[in-house]
Amino acid sequence: MKKYFTILFISFSILLSQSEQPYPPINLISIPTAGTMPRGFFSFENTFMKEGGILPKFSIGITDNFMLGISFGVSNFIGDGNMKKNRSYPEVQVKYRIFDETEKIPAILIGIDTQGRGKFLDKYSSISLNRYEQKSYGLYFVISRNWNALGNFGFHFGLNKNLTGSNDKDDDINIFLGFDKELNKSFSIYAEYNFARDDDQYNDDLDEIIYRKGNGYLNAGLRWSATNNIMLEVNANDISKNNKNSDSINRELKVIYFEQF
Repeated sequence: MKKYFTILFISFSILLSQSEQPYPPINLISIPTAGTMPRGFFSFENTFMKEGGILPKFSIGITDNFMLGISFGVSNFIGDGNMKKNRSYPEVQVKYRIFDETEKIPAILIGIDTQGRGKFLDKYSSISLNRYEQKSYGLYFVISRNWNALGNFGFHFGLNKNLTGSNDKDDDINIFLGFDKELNKSFSIYAEYNFARDDDQYNDDLDEIIYRKGNGYLNAGLRWSATNNIMLEVNANDISKNNKNSDSINRELKVIYFEQF
């Protein structure tokens, strides 16, 4: 009985914690939003992925509407075996909000993100791939709209064009959308859907590593503002099981440290 009271006490302590999130979400689980890092803020986030992979990312707010970021992923960082970097150079993120949100119009933003998701696939057999398991968003355009509905509710919709992973000759313009909902000052839930229109055709020789159902990617996550400088996020990726080479939902943990200078 004492054990259950301890668990309940810890659970209520977490739920009642009120470290407020300092800025709107820059991304949901993977899709970009029209949110940017405020001027004078920087963040260092690390995503812990399947098979011991990590993805550190550094972002900085140049102005309230313009931010820059770099990321550099490593596969098999945790566990045994040899570590392998995704590329020999960092990936880049650039976001510029053209219009701020008003009562009449949503926020509108253009950006570039060369960071894909999962392992980097340089080549397979004799086939050159030059892509991630899930392609990067590349050049994108996104609109975001927020409402007060017992806490903030944000809706996000965008289009993107991948710039690098086109060796499979699937270079369609893609569509993505998602939402975030505040549960209280500390907790938010996210959900998103990436139609993956630029990743639904592939060479039959690649079935072993790239085999899609054509359903797109449905992802969901929970973010907790644990302290005044740290946010923790637990994500469930590919709930729709679009990747036919995987039998389970892909789980990730993200740790975000942010500070103002």
